[in-house]
Amino acid sequence: MAPAPQTVMEPNFLKRVGVLVLTFNEAPNIGRTLDALSDFPEVVLLDSGSTDETLGIAARFPNVRVCHRRFDNHSAQWNHGLAECGLTREWVLALDADYVLPPGLLQEISALTPSDDVAGYRSSFSYWILGRPLSRSLYPPVTTLYRRAGAYYEQDGHTQRVRLKGRVLDLKERIAHDDRKPLAHWLAAQDRYARLECDLLLGKPWAALRWRDRLRRMKFITPWLVPLYCLTAGRGLLDGRAGWYYALQRGVAEAILSLKLLEHKTTEGR
Repeated sequence: MAPAPQTVMEPNFLKRVGVLVLTFNEAPNIGRTLDALSDFPEVVLLDSGSTDETLGIAARFPNVRVCHRRFDNHSAQWNHGLAECGLTREWVLALDADYVLPPGLLQEISALTPSDDVAGYRSSFSYWILGRPLSRSLYPPVTTLYRRAGAYYEQDGHTQRVRLKGRVLDLKERIAHDDRKPLAHWLAAQDRYARLECDLLLGKPWAALRWRDRLRRMKFITPWLVPLYCLTAGRGLLDGRAGWYYALQRGVAEAILSLKLLEHKTTEGR
């Protein structure tokens, strides 16, 4: 008698992953983000005191639970989430609340079979403005998927970088960065980010700065150079209104940083 055919199980890496999302007043975004995470068995929201409908929206999803911590800085928030929010799975997918995973990326993650020397995966982004994706953006790739054991975040200006022991590979499919919060929220965030970037730029000797940070520290170059780059090399002119909007956003962000640097120099000279 011929042996009975064996069922070949398809890989499903999603079951090995716990998702960690940081939230604060993310009602315009969090529903779309959580909709895309329905196939993950565990999603943890680390909320820092939302006063809008963020938590009510999260309660609609059976695979989501919420932890709370008062915000001080992003790296401390991420580290708290990793250590104190009950994540037990081997891998963590760390997301901002405006990161939306498309179906192709979910399929790619589901099929992963990492070797023991792989510590994480880096994601690139499709940046959305006014409901449409841009041709290009200045948003850098981010290590979003990694082994939980030994992972630790460090603050680097207004960004935070996870430190891992092992190789970091690139995912092919991109995450949609689609922030739909009001402009006033964005402006308030840029003020906070600029303070952190100012401290970073002024805390390093000139020789230790990357070339683009040297340009930023010169104060008067990047507020006009960055929008010009976004419209030309970044192909923003081809993106119509969304491209112009993004270029103006980046120019305003650089102008706020320049003002912070000038403010510091004026205060220091008193």
